[in-house]
Amino acid sequence: MSSQELPGGVPQAVSNSGTAIVSLIFGILGLTFFPLIGSIVALITGYSARNEIKKSMGTVDGDGMATAGIVMGWVGIGLALIGCCVFGFILTIPACMIPFGIFSEGSWSLLPVIISAIV
Repeated sequence: MSSQELPGGVPQAVSNSGTAIVSLIFGILGLTFFPLIGSIVALITGYSARNEIKKSMGTVDGDGMATAGIVMGWVGIGLALIGCCVFGFILTIPACMIPFGIFSEGSWSLLPVIISAIV
């Protein structure tokens, strides 16, 4: 914790924003254990913490933690969207091959080969 001088010369301890800490924690969790939900919570609490810090006029600190939570939240959402697109692409390719007879009733054994070739 840092300290800040009051007008009378008495130092006052500046506390960290609890919301900024929550944003940082959920940003990390959004990239590891709770991909989409953790990222959304990190964004909501991060923006809330930044507003709280701005309104406190220097009595509350933690802007760096709030910013880190926001950045990790957006990165987590971006990675989740990329993962959904890749997953959809992997499922769409075999479905598009069905009309051409590539995946008739007995030829579904080729599916793992084609998916591994795509990936």
